[in-house]
Amino acid sequence: MKVLLFANTDWYLYNFRLSLATALRERGDEVILCSPPGRYVSLIQEDGFHWQPFPLDRGGMNLLNELVTIWRLVRLFKQIRPQVVHLFTIKPVLYGSIAAKLAGVPNTINAITGLGHVFIDKEFSTKVILAIVKILYRFSLKNTQVVFQNQDDRNLFIKLGVVQPRQTHMIPGSGVDLERFTLQPEPDGIPVVVLPGRLLKSKGVEEFVGSARLIKKTNLSARFVLVGDTDFDNPASVSPSDLEAWQKEGSIEWWGWRDDMKNIFAQSNIICLPSYREGLSFVLLEAAASGRALVATDVPGCRDIVHHNENGLLAPAKNIPELAGALTTLLKQPDLRKKMALCGREIVEENYSVQIIVDKTLNLYPKNKDI
Repeated sequence: MKVLLFANTDWYLYNFRLSLATALRERGDEVILCSPPGRYVSLIQEDGFHWQPFPLDRGGMNLLNELVTIWRLVRLFKQIRPQVVHLFTIKPVLYGSIAAKLAGVPNTINAITGLGHVFIDKEFSTKVILAIVKILYRFSLKNTQVVFQNQDDRNLFIKLGVVQPRQTHMIPGSGVDLERFTLQPEPDGIPVVVLPGRLLKSKGVEEFVGSARLIKKTNLSARFVLVGDTDFDNPASVSPSDLEAWQKEGSIEWWGWRDDMKNIFAQSNIICLPSYREGLSFVLLEAAASGRALVATDVPGCRDIVHHNENGLLAPAKNIPELAGALTTLLKQPDLRKKMALCGREIVEENYSVQIIVDKTLNLYPKNKDI
């Protein structure tokens, strides 16, 4: 059976779906990974996979260009002739599903990995775009299998009439490699609080900086670190000038883009993600597997992972004093952090290992004998 996995970046495919691709290959399927080009392509190819380039403007809004993109996808699907297309991230889901219908692909699986900026932002112009996106989702997802990473997103799509309950599945994320992310002791010295992720306002970056300012005024010793880069294809991206100003005033450190997250966790004491909404936060799962206490917001995709007072603390979204209070609690109590570290590891082992998630995902695929 020929399977095409399509996402908006090669980084996503390599970091989140290579285990699935490997499992499909091991069961005898021909697997093609498709994305715009990037620096992870060589790593995908080194693992022996065929990679198909497909340029995609993630932030593009020009109607003619977007229609051309869909037509190019139709031609690609007709050329490759996959029996299954598995689509990840927003534009591949929307456009790939339409193209699969037009190209006659027999099986389409859509992974709703997050709802994106249009479901979070409250500006009037964004609400207009959201109305269009809902219509697109309703048409695109019809007669496909749809995988959600948290129950809130599933319930929302059902409430909006975008999907029918019978076509939906709950699979929490892409799985954590427990052999790579192992329990690590906390480093000595001044505690380090890290926010890892794309530097977007919707990730709670401004609230993180505000909390750092409050805590520093109390003379509690701690370092606050942003790990990640700006994303200019996303309207919620933090500006370089803000990053420069925050560093200059001494509120935070910025370590830039890093792909060695195991080492980042080893250098940290607390992992913080004050996001406004997630599909399911992979970085929180990896941090929990690595034995780090978590502080996150009480929103979909974060509260699924952070069990309040067990493996971390939850705070209301967009609330700097509450976030600062939760961080202060853990900064002052290293024994509580150690207790949460063990609990977090156990939660990941029982629910989120890569083997558990891949096995659940493979159950969505037709067997070779059924094709």
